[in-house]
Amino acid sequence: MRHRLSLLVDLASLLPREVDLDALLEEACRRLAAAMESERATLWLVDAERGDLVTRVALLPEVPALRQPLGRGIAGTVAAEGELMRVDDARSDPRFDSSADERTGYVTRTLLAAPVRERVDGPVRGVVQVLNKEGGPFDEEDERYLRALALQIGNVLSLTTLRAGDESQPGVVFRGPFNRIVGRSPAMDAVYERILLAAGTDARVLLRGETGTGKTLLARAIHVNSQRQAGPFVTVDCTTLPAQLVESELFGHERGAFTGADKRVPGRVELADGGTLFLDEVGELPLESQGKLLRFLQNGVFERLGGRETRKADVRILAATNRDLEKDVREGRFREDLYYRLRVVELEVPTLRDRGPDEVERLARHFAEVFANRYDRPTVRFSDEAMAALRDHRWPGNVRELEHWVESAVVLAPDGGIELSHLPAPRTLHSLRPTDGLQVPMGLPLDEVRRRYVEAMVDHCDGNRSEAARRLGIGRNTVGRILDVD
Repeated sequence: MRHRLSLLVDLASLLPREVDLDALLEEACRRLAAAMESERATLWLVDAERGDLVTRVALLPEVPALRQPLGRGIAGTVAAEGELMRVDDARSDPRFDSSADERTGYVTRTLLAAPVRERVDGPVRGVVQVLNKEGGPFDEEDERYLRALALQIGNVLSLTTLRAGDESQPGVVFRGPFNRIVGRSPAMDAVYERILLAAGTDARVLLRGETGTGKTLLARAIHVNSQRQAGPFVTVDCTTLPAQLVESELFGHERGAFTGADKRVPGRVELADGGTLFLDEVGELPLESQGKLLRFLQNGVFERLGGRETRKADVRILAATNRDLEKDVREGRFREDLYYRLRVVELEVPTLRDRGPDEVERLARHFAEVFANRYDRPTVRFSDEAMAALRDHRWPGNVRELEHWVESAVVLAPDGGIELSHLPAPRTLHSLRPTDGLQVPMGLPLDEVRRRYVEAMVDHCDGNRSEAARRLGIGRNTVGRILDVD
């Protein structure tokens, strides 16, 4: 009974994380089989798009997946009728479908299956079943437990990206293999494959891609699917670190190390001990700080600023950049030895435009669900014109830009109906051009002309200095230095 209760509690613990959904649910099935004293457990999901049952998340070592029409077999009958079924002798039950056993070579003797829902009277999302209880058939206590677990699984699914597309209809929509990461395009399939390969090791990973493509989310997916998942995931945004504070931020400082340092403070490296340190936009690190980072990568040792004690930390390093690091190396802005230390595994994150219009629509509908729940709006409906505008846009700000568009539209459409008029005006979509209205008088110093141009680009990017820096081909810190000069 203790194992049964802990399984119910632990299912929800991974919900906020970018876990491999198959691995998560497979582990749930493995633990369920043990808790129910049965040989196997299987979770079938109703595929809302194809209208059948599919299981990839099962203790089925013989085959990668099974599909089955609704209404066929015990699982199909439970999915169609929405009622729990207990079978004490599978071979003598006319509803039993032996095709799965024939494909796998397994022999099913006894079976207990329950519909998966978020609530008792809700639509069926799938079927959880256990096979071949040790010592004889399943009993009424097993039935009560499996009913409770099936509701818990339904609640788990409703809080992941593997959830209903329409809450009033049966089934779930397969948005991608990782929780909280939506994408089923061929371009993303290659990314997912590398994430799983990288997660199985402690190798350093360099994620490359434009601003707004989701590099941080993918870095977290590597961490939470690795052996370090129980350890901390610590992020350092290198674009926000003043040059004089980089060393203190990374490695910490002792009391009195500099003016205002009135106590000892551990750095991000120490905080990440036993886990993962993610260096976001690592290309923005000042050159003088790169040597200290390189030393840590080589030896795993560091000193706090103002301290003399050499310290060690067991940290995996992930890094991301939107810069052309090869060009920065050639021009002396980034250390070549650090570049090669970081780029053990390289992961190129595709732009939203490269993922295609179907992916844009899939993401738009996902964000619409998220923000409708957040702002207590009814189910969102996109007009044909609004969806066509989303599909046709080039998305220079990538997934982040699309997310902001949809959030704004959901707020502006209290009845849930999103029209073209609810989307941002087209004038915000294009790169800055001379005709956009920037004018400077003759005779200004060059530094002032540069400041005004950078300021205009930042305004054009709605105050996003990182995006302005990307379009200008300079670092975010450079943008800050130009704009913040007195």
